[in-house]
Amino acid sequence: MMVLNVIYKCKPGKREAFLEAIKVEGIDQASRDEEDNFRYDYFLSADDPDEILLLECWKDEDAQKHHATLPHFIKLGEMKADYVESTELCKYFTE
Repeated sequence: MMVLNVIYKCKPGKREAFLEAIKVEGIDQASRDEEDNFRYDYFLSADDPDEILLLECWKDEDAQKHHATLPHFIKLGEMKADYVESTELCKYFTE
């Protein structure tokens, strides 16, 4: 299994709007509905009001690469321009 921790540093005051836009566009649910997705959840930082953690678990790296080609993933990338200052990725593999 491939696990991705994605840390979004949102523009000041934009965290809630970003999460709402993700829900309105159905990006979170579309990602969860992918066949090889085991987890796709957002968590709010208790220490930083502009930070979000996205935890993703995929069957394997190919499943995540396929995810990156889908319309909802592309839409998320476009939306980040309005809401996100930076994105940090941490990828690891489990058995």
